[in-house]
Amino acid sequence: IISSMESQYRRIIRQKIVDSIAEPLPNLTSRDVWVPEVPNKAVAVIGMRRAGKTSLLWRILTDRAAGGTPREGLLYFSFEDERLAGLGVGDLDMLVEEYFRLYPAWRNQRRVTFFLDEIQVVPGWELFARRLLDSENIDLFVSGSSARMLSREVASSMRGRAMEAVVLPFSYRESLRHAGLEPDESADRLGKAELSALDHHLQRYLKQGGFPEAQSLDLRTRATLLSGYVDVVLLRDVVERHGVSQPLALRWLVRQLLAGAAGTFSVNKFHADLKSQGVAIGKDTLHTYLGYLEDAFLVYSVGIATDSERRRRVNPRKVYPVDPGLIPVFDRSGKANVGHALETVVFLELVRQGAEACYVRTAGGFEVDFHLRHVDGREELIQVSADIDRRETLEREIRALREAIVDFPASRPLLITLAVPAHTELPDEIEVVTARDWLLGRGSVLL
Repeated sequence: IISSMESQYRRIIRQKIVDSIAEPLPNLTSRDVWVPEVPNKAVAVIGMRRAGKTSLLWRILTDRAAGGTPREGLLYFSFEDERLAGLGVGDLDMLVEEYFRLYPAWRNQRRVTFFLDEIQVVPGWELFARRLLDSENIDLFVSGSSARMLSREVASSMRGRAMEAVVLPFSYRESLRHAGLEPDESADRLGKAELSALDHHLQRYLKQGGFPEAQSLDLRTRATLLSGYVDVVLLRDVVERHGVSQPLALRWLVRQLLAGAAGTFSVNKFHADLKSQGVAIGKDTLHTYLGYLEDAFLVYSVGIATDSERRRRVNPRKVYPVDPGLIPVFDRSGKANVGHALETVVFLELVRQGAEACYVRTAGGFEVDFHLRHVDGREELIQVSADIDRRETLEREIRALREAIVDFPASRPLLITLAVPAHTELPDEIEVVTARDWLLGRGSVLL
């Protein structure tokens, strides 16, 4: 006998399926997110809250529909529905049963794609997802906004049956696309007015960042929105999830990291600062907290380039926020640091490419922002300097790269800046490129 609760669930699920299939496809900004496609593996769409994960699911669905898959073969289903409260993992079979009851021709005949959003509200959903991959002819995409769905735990909880697609806020190119300004041609074919518009948008992007909801907001509204995002990450994805015992120290840590974006961060120094203010907390706990913040995709940290594990441990790490728009929200200096924002934007583009990044300290004491190993094995040394108009600045950046090449001779040296100065002699062995051209060219290629 079917219980009244089960009967009610079935009715709601059936109606949601019908409504979803009938829903007009949204006109969303296309994303350049690398989405792995491996037979019989789910794709877990992960990333920080509000970065655009649900929109990416709809975008993939729309692209598959445009590619010829009939609409009824593409199901988006959100579990964020109070009418489904109390649904257990044993009840998830109802979704499959009701779908094939409505569309029986798709069972075993054609490959269906399920996009299951907010599925983390059903405890033990991973068991269902694994069984679905084994028993049905289905491509499966899952996403959600809980801490576990945001983190890299998803792939391990699926026991190797899931691949990750990491969603970051809009890149520079994606923000241009969202604003209807993406160029159709490469920069060397554009006129002065078009290049000037691209430069203007880059300056704006460095300040406002790429969170979709923050685009075109005024400064005060944007700051309120973005600080609210950070608060939710801290509360739900770190404090509640991990049972953090010292939330005040955690909040100070976040303020330090975001206010000092693209700078070096030493746990030892921060620990001493806290101690001087009467906050008792262990260094290991601070290391753990930093790991939590990375796991929630709020920040990324980069170690020094070295083969020595001890040297890597004792040297500070460089820390970057997930979006340049967070920098002015937490900066207490009152001065917009374009250099730190630009370095953050370059770093995040490298993350999108899947490159492994370290920073370099040369024998002469110079620092180079990034030593990179790309997925195809190429190595690069990248120095980011917003303004190289002053001769001494340019000479310092060039010297740092030249010293780093001694330690990394297989690496191609590159200097990225906002504007290449005219009438200045540049070294032949080092490529100097504008951030605009790099971000719209090679910098946006997904390898």
